[in-house]
Amino acid sequence: MDIASIAGLIIGFLAIIISISLDNGPSALFAFINIPSVFITVGGGLAATMISYKLNDFIRMMKICSNIFTAKENSKEDMIRTLVDLSNKARREGLLALEAEQDRIGDDFIKQSLQLVVDGVEPGTIREFMELELANLDSRHLLGRSIFKTMAAQFPAWGMIGTLIGLINLLGQLDDPSAVGPAMAVALITTFYGSVLANYVCNPVVDKLTIRSRSEIQLKEMIIEGILSIQAGENPRIMEHKLKTFLSPEQKTRYEELVNNAPAAGAGQVQEAT
Repeated sequence: MDIASIAGLIIGFLAIIISISLDNGPSALFAFINIPSVFITVGGGLAATMISYKLNDFIRMMKICSNIFTAKENSKEDMIRTLVDLSNKARREGLLALEAEQDRIGDDFIKQSLQLVVDGVEPGTIREFMELELANLDSRHLLGRSIFKTMAAQFPAWGMIGTLIGLINLLGQLDDPSAVGPAMAVALITTFYGSVLANYVCNPVVDKLTIRSRSEIQLKEMIIEGILSIQAGENPRIMEHKLKTFLSPEQKTRYEELVNNAPAAGAGQVQEAT
């Protein structure tokens, strides 16, 4: 569970509610609720986004939304321990012994790479294969981010369209001065909805997905170096020091504590990244 995302949503929601009701009380909130404005802003923004992308890509967005709150990232520290364990096994028993480890590994990226190593594929071919996997992964992540970027642009635009519709309706009521104020308020609500959806939901989601994508790609780049080191027969300690360069100072401290205070990690502890 991503506490930061949930906390951010709650704090942002409270900030909006408090700012609206601070002067005029909770009753002021009802002035910001307008169903037609919701339809034109949300419905129009989603419709324009659907036109821009394939239906399957748009449906995948719903899964991406759930991952914002539930996705778990692999620990680089645990991954290094797993790769070191595999390296030690390969040094003791040979590369063919790694085939038995594949069933206990939950990450398909490592499993496929180990299979290539066991099959005796050349290091250059293995690197090419793994980097191609990374390129395709980045392409899929980019698609997900681009959908939210499109919505971040469409919601304010459709909010403005709703405002124009409201202003047109307002001009038809100029003969009744008492109706001008409420009509103007309703006309501006759609712009409010569009701005909130773009800056409170869509843009933060894009930033979150970008950070997670970079983290996952960096993790897999570390795996590439580890797998090729195992194939080359490098000393596990040398490989360990090489892989630790992917860690931040805090992560290096946690890794040392993990190594010193916990039993050796098994390859079966690796979980597939989302």
